[in-house]
Amino acid sequence: MAKGKTSQFFVWILLGLLIVGLAGFGATNFGGNLRSVGQVGETEIELDRYARELQQELRALQAQAGRAIPLAEAQQLGIPQNVLQRLVTQTALENEAAVIGLSVGDDIVSQEILSIPTFRGLDGEFDREAYRFTLEQSGLSIAEFEERIRAETSSQILTGALIGGVTTPDLFVDTLYAYAREERDITWARLSAANLPEPLGEPSEADLEAYHAANADLFTLPETKVITYAWLTTDMLLDEVEVDEAALREMYEDRIDEFVQPERRLVERLVFGTEAEAAEARAAIEAGETTFDDLVTERGLTLEDVDLGDASRGDLGEAAEAVFALTEPGVAGPAPSPLGPALYRMIAILNAQETSFEEARGELGQAIAADRAGRIIADSIVDIDDLLAGGATLEELAEETQMQLGQIDWRTDVAEGIAAYQDFRLAAAELTASDFPEVLELEDSGIFAMRLDETRPPELQPLNAVRPDVIIGWEVTETTRLLAEDARRIAADLNAGTEMAGIGLPIEVDRGLTRDAFIPSTPPDFVTRVFEMETGVIEVVEDRGQVLIVRLDEVRVPDPDAPEAQAIKAAFASETAQGLATDLLGAFATAATAQAGVTIDQTAINAVHAQFP
Repeated sequence: MAKGKTSQFFVWILLGLLIVGLAGFGATNFGGNLRSVGQVGETEIELDRYARELQQELRALQAQAGRAIPLAEAQQLGIPQNVLQRLVTQTALENEAAVIGLSVGDDIVSQEILSIPTFRGLDGEFDREAYRFTLEQSGLSIAEFEERIRAETSSQILTGALIGGVTTPDLFVDTLYAYAREERDITWARLSAANLPEPLGEPSEADLEAYHAANADLFTLPETKVITYAWLTTDMLLDEVEVDEAALREMYEDRIDEFVQPERRLVERLVFGTEAEAAEARAAIEAGETTFDDLVTERGLTLEDVDLGDASRGDLGEAAEAVFALTEPGVAGPAPSPLGPALYRMIAILNAQETSFEEARGELGQAIAADRAGRIIADSIVDIDDLLAGGATLEELAEETQMQLGQIDWRTDVAEGIAAYQDFRLAAAELTASDFPEVLELEDSGIFAMRLDETRPPELQPLNAVRPDVIIGWEVTETTRLLAEDARRIAADLNAGTEMAGIGLPIEVDRGLTRDAFIPSTPPDFVTRVFEMETGVIEVVEDRGQVLIVRLDEVRVPDPDAPEAQAIKAAFASETAQGLATDLLGAFATAATAQAGVTIDQTAINAVHAQFP
């Protein structure tokens, strides 16, 4: 029965996707004898099926982006490749079902078709004409569609048989639960530089040289690329761009809602079925019997559900008079709303704001100048490209155009000047000596071209160049060493029977630590090390400039039979079973694909792609 439900669930999903795909792509003439985009074993991947699935993915992507997505952009995102791979997997399952003789009869196919709402008439019954018309509009014959239903249903029966009985072993669940829910109780103390018996002395030259040599990786510059570049940004052209008064006035009017804002209110609205109910709720609030928040909760809503944000008089319609009559936060109403009588809670008053044209002139001028400078740069790209193609050097480019020449010793840790641009850093990382300069764009409408002059290997900086950093590093290391010596002496006393309270240090006690716990001002692996300790053991944990003395007091094992444990384990077992089922199905599909063999017709795929803008 469980397998039957699983199969039916997947069938409905596939039928739904298929019908959605049918609605809109329409019959398409791809020309010639093209019927499929590929084949898995003896089963074809129909060309129309690939086209519908691809269009469905594009529609979903466009809905998310809120704009049209051309196929070229979708290809960069890997959408067609993903669609094809998914169809290869589905077809492999269908082919395997056919190989083992798994199929469904006409009765099952008929039941599935009769249950699809798209094929019903106004009376709610199956309409053969609607069925025929929908398929014709989608470029499918009745026989092709019914065979598709039969094949997909058969493959889902196979899928249900494969994953229907997958469960997570109890031992696996119990082990992971015990691991994740174990707790530790610890007592610990911290030693810092303030606990040194005497201040740290000045390091000798020999000390610094030894530390510098022992920690060479800390003072080694990464690979450095000496790059000559020519660049042009909108800021470089702002002084050359003239902005006339008419353009300033036009932009001010276009953005008038930004510069002139009427008085507004931060408002929440709770709608009632009748005005009497709203009035009763208002009376209860005034009598102190309830609050606006309580009323929202009683309705099964959240404050986000009733929040109108900042609203002007025009936004509130007929309720504006009541809400704007409030001179301080409070509840207004009952008042009308498009959904019925409502109470309005005014949270705050936002005073009217007006930025005059003269006040906005500087901002407007800068915006217009930047826009025009960006267009000037965009218009110059072709000419600059032509100069580079003609053999012009970056130096000549700077002489003949408005681009400015520069040079930078670039490393991965450099992010100043032109290297503050992500586009430059990405290009610099890939730049080689064999690359010819080309025009590349910056994220703020600027452009640049660059040349690699030299690559310097990683270089150890001399002691004198990094002396302050070496001194700091030596002090931290030496402090840690001295503190560790003192901590090990204290640990020996504790192991001999001294109480933690008697070591003369502030004591910290943490109870019920879990593996994901975080204790401020401790090493990143501190809790991990605590969970590796044995009960009663004293450990010394060194960190930069401090040392911790830790005792594990108790290991707490969770009760596997507690109600909370049972609920958590059940949810984990269900989630893990789904993951195991997915992995099992993926492995089976991969094996079935490899055994049957796959062929892809790129010509047919290109024919499909040619139908998309």
